[in-house]
Amino acid sequence: MNLKKILTWTLVAFLLFFLISSPDQASNVVTGILASLRSAAEAVITFMQNLFV
Repeated sequence: MNLKKILTWTLVAFLLFFLISSPDQASNVVTGILASLRSAAEAVITFMQNLFV
């Protein structure tokens, strides 16, 4: 087995453990990540709109 495969399965196992052991915190983490992605996308859109106006 190569190191990449071991690390991938370890990460998957950790994420499953985190989701099962504390679903409330996991949902807060996902909500925070999605909010950050949304604000980043809005910033790019605003930049592009100001660039071509």
